[in-house]
Amino acid sequence: MLESPENPASLLTLLSDFGDRDVYVSVMKGIIAQINPILRVVDLTHQIPPQNIAAARFCLMNAYPYFPDGTVHIAVVDPGVGSKRRAIAVEFANGFLVGPDNGIFSGVLSQTPAVAAVELTNTDYWRTPQPSRTFHGRDIFAPVGANLASGVPLKYLGKEINPTTLLQLGMGKCQTTSRGVLGHIQYIDHFGNLISNIPGNYAEGKTWQVQISGLTIPGCETYSDGEVGAAVALVGSHGWVEIAINGGNAHLQLQINWQDTLEVINH
Repeated sequence: MLESPENPASLLTLLSDFGDRDVYVSVMKGIIAQINPILRVVDLTHQIPPQNIAAARFCLMNAYPYFPDGTVHIAVVDPGVGSKRRAIAVEFANGFLVGPDNGIFSGVLSQTPAVAAVELTNTDYWRTPQPSRTFHGRDIFAPVGANLASGVPLKYLGKEINPTTLLQLGMGKCQTTSRGVLGHIQYIDHFGNLISNIPGNYAEGKTWQVQISGLTIPGCETYSDGEVGAAVALVGSHGWVEIAINGGNAHLQLQINWQDTLEVINH
């Protein structure tokens, strides 16, 4: 399948909601190895909550800056698999994105716009011209990503599409208020930390607090600035304002969930 290599990459990342109980991830890696066994493959995570495109969007958006330019990122959280949703590959300044056109890439592309995009219509780069209706990760995205990372030009993979037509996930934007800025919870991590969509520059260098669900939570610099068991708000390593419990799980203890509204108030 490999032909006319141009600036070949050597690194692929995989992100999915497949978990590690089944063989789905290993099967995708097997397909990649069949095409090019010397490609390096990095697992970003396969613990995305099932069908949670918003979580996948967040994780990919926060991972891609740490990889070399030219990296191919394959992301498969695809509740619309087998439907008429498009399968796509996108070139952006830092590399390439391969997966379903369901908004999963909208976080990355909000930070670094697409250079070009194609709908994956060239079955020469699929595992089979008759892919499974339930496993495009194996039959389309893994082989396309492996070929792309091996130097196959984007234009060979299918029909060119306008990047402005790519689906955007309706995550909402921050809104300034008379007291600060209003946002919402966009992700809940493994520790139960509640990560908002409010950039840290709204809080850093200021005296601030967060109001959410009738609670007022002081702005701090580290998790340990509050007493053990106390809620704290801080700017996490990802650059977003988050809410945590020192030594605990904010999601469970505070009963705050995805998309709940919060306000950062500056004094």
